Amino acid sequence: MPASDRRVAIVGVALSDCGRIDEATPYALHAQAARRALADSGLDRSVIDGFASAGLGPLAPIEVAEYLGLSPSWVDSTSVGGATWEVMAAHAADAIAAGHARAVLLVYGSTARADVKARRRTANLSFGGRGPLQFEVPYGHTLVAKYAMAARRHMHQYGTTLEQLASIAVQARANAASNEDAMFREPLTVDEVLSAEMIADPFTKLHCCIRSDGGCAVLLAAPELVPDTVKAPVWVLGAGTAVSHASMSEWEDFTVSPAARSGRQAFERAGLRPAEVDLAQIYDAFTYMTLVTLEDLGFCAKGEGGAFVEKGRLLCGGDLPVNTDGGGLSACHPGMRGLFLLVEAVRQLRGEVDRARQVRRADGHLPSVALASGTGGWFCSSGTLLLGRD
Repeated sequence: MPASDRRVAIVGVALSDCGRIDEATPYALHAQAARRALADSGLDRSVIDGFASAGLGPLAPIEVAEYLGLSPSWVDSTSVGGATWEVMAAHAADAIAAGHARAVLLVYGSTARADVKARRRTANLSFGGRGPLQFEVPYGHTLVAKYAMAARRHMHQYGTTLEQLASIAVQARANAASNEDAMFREPLTVDEVLSAEMIADPFTKLHCCIRSDGGCAVLLAAPELVPDTVKAPVWVLGAGTAVSHASMSEWEDFTVSPAARSGRQAFERAGLRPAEVDLAQIYDAFTYMTLVTLEDLGFCAKGEGGAFVEKGRLLCGGDLPVNTDGGGLSACHPGMRGLFLLVEAVRQLRGEVDRARQVRRADGHLPSVALASGTGGWFCSSGTLLLGRD
């Protein structure tokens, strides 16, 4: 639970334009998403006294806040990779619960795809020529290679198959089919995933996330502001954060991610069990991320992820709908995807998505509890949130 008994709600969410955005700047996408999230809440921007952003350098929250015309008294620029946004949301919830802020805006925008296309930056996925990572970089140990090594270990240790990993990409694509904001919506087969261009064994191109442009925003607020909002609130029920390693040599077990700890914290603080979750939004830069995170969050036992993801269980109409917008594998992945997980979770709980992908409980009612779990680096960090309706 947050730091006190004061409840914290998500009252506004929005996407900027997403996909192929060749002309916009990251700042413009931040502004577009922020305006839309504020409109979604129905609140006036004058209530915003907290602000969090990352991805545009060390002064990101200051520069972006200035661009948006905000002067917050509470700020956060935590940067732990893809888990940044779940960690920031946990920080924001604690701040609101403690009375340090009333309304905190989290906003992200990136032109990652357009920048590579225009040669404003490269697509190099190596990290760190200094510090502990300097001992890995000379060997060409890219980010995708780190994930590929971990996936191979899981396959060796538990018998997980390439077909099982490929089925995750197939189900993500099927979920994206009715999402007009998704970058790729055409059907995909296991054979197509397996026969695609090899990137880092065992990952072909279709085991890997897409590269897109886009942004999004989430507005969290204190309970006294909820009566002034225009939509039903989605409450933060529990949150957890954890970090694991930077160097692969310091990672004790390639088959266990820090979600094992962040998830346990979130469930304990919410007083919930995995069986009570109606849908999950999980960071999926690679198919293996989805599988091992499901295990570590307790949706299945360690080593049983391969069998768990088969037979359509992750589809919008499946036993545990996962990444209902298509995820980073099909919908969007503009550098850091963690905040998009919260947007989709909130929209699902509100019942606002397209009918074809709207999750329903067995009794036909809207979902009550959603999970969002972000992963940063190469399983270096994790943030998990549980969200719910009244």
